[in-house]
Amino acid sequence: MTLLGVDYGERRIGLAITDAMEMIASPMQTLQNDKTFIARLKEIVRAHNVDTVVVGMPLKLDGSRGPAAEKTARFADELQGELDADVTTFDERLTTVQAERSMLRHDISRKKRAQRRDEMAAQFMLQTYMDAKKRKASLDTDNRME
Repeated sequence: MTLLGVDYGERRIGLAITDAMEMIASPMQTLQNDKTFIARLKEIVRAHNVDTVVVGMPLKLDGSRGPAAEKTARFADELQGELDADVTTFDERLTTVQAERSMLRHDISRKKRAQRRDEMAAQFMLQTYMDAKKRKASLDTDNRME
């Protein structure tokens, strides 16, 4: 199974992908959010045998939905109708901050940070999604054993 992470933005959309065993999320690329985006995403889903697309949901710090989250929810609904893959959303709070800090720690230039920020945010969100899914599965298994 392969997962594709999507960091949706009005101008740019960052993508990250997992390995087939869902162990590691890796930054993939950043695409422009234009009229050709859906067609390009369909190609990526098909070429990488993506089963699930995880769209980062930009919730407010208190967990509520704001205007950006509502736009993202509409975008995720549109993807569900267009792609041959399941589409789900997952909390992406602070992933852009994490991506920026990580790149600063690795002394990546301002120009490269700007180019990679969205795909790195998608990577952090997707890795967090996979880790949460594994923790839930582990908790479910532990509860069944009791």
